[in-house]
Amino acid sequence: MTEQTPPVADNSPLFRRLTLDGDVKVGDQVLIPAGTVVTVRKPGSPEMRGLTLMALSQLDVNALHELAPRITTPVIHKNAIWEPADLMQFGAEVMDFLLPTAAKQAASQTA
Repeated sequence: MTEQTPPVADNSPLFRRLTLDGDVKVGDQVLIPAGTVVTVRKPGSPEMRGLTLMALSQLDVNALHELAPRITTPVIHKNAIWEPADLMQFGAEVMDFLLPTAAKQAASQTA
């Protein structure tokens, strides 16, 4: 059974898309091939249980691995091996979801 990536409207506040640079693997088995578009859903408090906002804001690898299966389609499993660039891209999307709107607006005004 193949999971379908849900359609996402451009600039959706609830979803982001990222394209994987590398394969997502468990051991030597490729679970999700490079080039796959992964949808990241904005996490709510239930998805973040057991994690700290500090760990997520610091892009802690363990916290991101814990959160990923809760908010990605196709699901990226907790013990999966990602390319570092893909993990960083995922972390950036999580960070964007966690920032308050006022902080995003202030950052865009100074840029």
